Parts: sequence; C-alpha cells; structure tokens
Amino acid sequence: MLKFCRNIFGVLIVLSVGAVYSQVPDSIINKIQAGAEPPDTSKVLLVIADVAVSGYKKTKLYIIQREVPFKNGDYILKSELHKKIELCRQQLMNTTLFVDVEVKIARQQNDLVFIDIHVKERWYLFPLPYFKLVARNLNEWLVEHKASLNRVNYGLKFMQNNVSGRNDKLNIWLVNGYTQQISFRYENPFLDKTLKHGMNLGFSYSRNREINFATDTLHESDEIKYNKQKLIKTEDNFITRQLHIDLAYSYRPAIKTRHNFRISYTDQQVKDTVLARNPKFFKGGSTSARFIDFSYNIQYFNVDYIPYPLKGFMGEAYIYKRGISSQNNMWQIGGKGTYSFKFNNKSYLQFQANGLLRVPFKQPYYTQRMFGSSDFYMRGLEYYVIDGAAGGFGRGTAKQEVLSLSIRNPIGTKTHDKIPLRVFLKGYGDAGYSYNPDPGNSIFNNKLLHTYGAGIDIITFYDLVFKLEYSFNQLGEGGFFFHTKADF
Repeated sequence: MLKFCRNIFGVLIVLSVGAVYSQVPDSIINKIQAGAEPPDTSKVLLVIADVAVSGYKKTKLYIIQREVPFKNGDYILKSELHKKIELCRQQLMNTTLFVDVEVKIARQQNDLVFIDIHVKERWYLFPLPYFKLVARNLNEWLVEHKASLNRVNYGLKFMQNNVSGRNDKLNIWLVNGYTQQISFRYENPFLDKTLKHGMNLGFSYSRNREINFATDTLHESDEIKYNKQKLIKTEDNFITRQLHIDLAYSYRPAIKTRHNFRISYTDQQVKDTVLARNPKFFKGGSTSARFIDFSYNIQYFNVDYIPYPLKGFMGEAYIYKRGISSQNNMWQIGGKGTYSFKFNNKSYLQFQANGLLRVPFKQPYYTQRMFGSSDFYMRGLEYYVIDGAAGGFGRGTAKQEVLSLSIRNPIGTKTHDKIPLRVFLKGYGDAGYSYNPDPGNSIFNNKLLHTYGAGIDIITFYDLVFKLEYSFNQLGEGGFFFHTKADF
C-alpha cells in the first residue's frame, strides 16, 4: 500500500509540471510508475529530467554520452549535483576531443533538473610540416650539439584525429634528415557497441647514419664530461636500420580505468663498426637483434586535466617481456603516478614517482637506458645519461597560479574564438637512484641523486604545456631548461 501511494504521488509531481515542461521524457514517468526507489529518501534528491548536448558535428553522440556521469532519470543528491557537473566537464575535456566544454543547469522545476552540455570540437585534421630536434631535450641540442641542423628531422606528418567520430586516430609520418623514417599508426578505442573494447596497430621503418653505442666519460678540450652518450657516424651509408610492427588490444570497462595488451616484433641491425666500438651493444656480439615483445599495462585517471593535473591522482603500472630466446631475454616491471591537490587559494602541491626493475640485471647496452630517456629524467640532470637495471625517482612541486585569462583569437573562428592561457610559478625538488651492476665510469650510479629549482609553467589550448625551469644538481651545476612535454 505504501509503495502504491508513493507511485501515485510521483506521477502527480511529474504531471503537475508537465504543462510547463512538456519535454520531460516518457522514460522518467515510466520509471516512477514502475516503482523505482530513490537510493536514499531521507536526503534531498533531484531527478535528471533531460541532458541536452550541442556543439558537436564530427563526434558521435554516444561517444560524448559515455563520458557523462549521469543520464535521464538518474537520482542525484542535491549536495552532489555541482560536483557531478564539474566531473562531467573534466571527463569530456580529458577525451582530447574538445577545446572547451560547458556544462550547466539549464532549468530546474521542483525536483526536476535539466542539464545542457555544449562542446567546441578541435580541429581534427593536421597535414603539417614536421620539424624535430634530434636530442633528449632542447638544452642538449643547444649546448652539447651547438644547435647543429645536422641533428634535425624534417618531413611531413599527416594526423587525422576522430576519423570516424569515435575518437579514433590515424597518423602517417614521412621523415627525412638525421633519421629517415616512414611510419603508420591507427588507433580505435571504441570498436564495439559496448564502447569498452579497442585496438591499436602500427608499423615503422627507419634508418640512420649515426648511433649512440655507449655511455661513458668524454674528454673534450681539456674538459672531462661524465655520463655522456658516445656517438659514431658514417657519411656514406646507414649504420643502423630498424623495422617495428605492433598490435594492441585495449579494454576500458569504465571511465577511469584502462587495460592495454600489446605484442610487437622488432628487427634492428647495426654495422660491424658498432660492435668494434662496443662488443656488448647486442648480446653475444651479434650485429642484429630480432625479438618479440609482450606487455600489459593498467592506467587509472582521476584528475581534473590529464596534460596538467592540479587535483586528483593518475597512475600506470606495467609488466613487459622482451624476447623469447636466450639472446633477447628480459623482464621489466614498473609504474608511475602523480598526486595533486589544492592547499590554498590558487596554490597546489604535486607529488610524482616513477620506477622500474629489469631482470636479469646483466643486459646488453641497448636495453640499459634509464635516466635521460623519454620522460624518465630528473630536473637538473637533463645533460646526463644514467643507465641501469633498476631505479626510480620522486618529485615534489609547489605551484602558485599567477595568471588565468582568455585571449581573443585574431583569426576569429567559431570553435576557436578564445585562446586560454594559465601561468604558474613553481618550486621543486627531485630525488632518485639508479642501480647498475657494471657502472663503469659513471659518477651517478648506485648513489642517491638530488636536484632542486624553480620555474614557470604556461598552459594553453591543444594540451600545450611550456615549462621554463632553472635547476641545480648535486654537483653544484645550475642551468636553464625548457620542456614542452607533460611530465608523465
């Protein structure tokens, strides 16, 4: 009897506002008539009467709806409504499909809430000239290589994002210069109707006249330089060639967690000249390495903005197997994470960690790289290469936002009418360690490493992050460094 009265009362509420909001979906009336019970009637509850999405042209509607944390007919605690709206905006921005997302309450009548979502799509087609410095970072190219144009790659890259409106990506690169390379990659994260399964496949072929064959101490102009890459170059032919093919399967059961399984094949060859300089470049003194890789990684994202998080946690853990023969045999496990939070008005703290372990410890040179490669570096040690079998680092950063504004775009397009700009001042400290069973002349292995510094971060649209930093290392060296990549 009590359930029957509650159903009749619910229908009367919907009918009483029907004359004003006739667009209330029938599904909500049916839900109330069916006797759906609110999760907690002792608290103030609201009903999502309608979620309207506008502004999209290329993107499929169901791809947008997958990221929205509520749907028509959902009960939401009144105290949680604005948190859900902000979460919706964050999750849509983190798809990298839009330059701007606005989520707001359009109307509210009694317990019925009408939500409007307006998105501004990015430009998805980029047939762009390609120009990239061949160096671990800008400072190395300027200082170590004297800004040499011989260490530059150039060419054409064709990038088509959101190819079918399902957030899939197609990349074709034709590169010349320091490295000759052709590559192809297609990624589709949503293959099936459940929008949980995806795939990724790629192919690349490259060849180069120069190669890093060892890490050692260099003597230049009566100056000793430690932990530097030793290079060998030939002018008349290519000293190394590499073919790489990979296929991956992805599974995203919910919004925040992603699983990736990958298998790949690599065929790398070098000239005898490399083995003459470093017989341990490949295992067994071979001039080639052919191997199959297997890997699994799990990613978790619960942050306000993935390229530059200020609130929340995101992390990744992985296990990787290289090779199935005695010549190429390595297991690697690792992980990284970032935790950020606001502690004062426009003030933030961020803690980061990254680590890995390779077994067996004895590995050929080309599988020993650690600090100074990719995103595995400590601020203030950008000029150095530190190899190892196991290691990691932690970072602590305090940030203060000093500027936040939008600049009118002089080009004047509807979707890109404003250019957002945010500026942060920061201070930081890093600590790390790299274990190497055969450190050679390295002055950094098997001891605690520490650096510190201050800088400025600039964030604008298309996930562009510019980092201007002045750092000091444990050797007492200081220097200005510039980065354009996210830390993780």
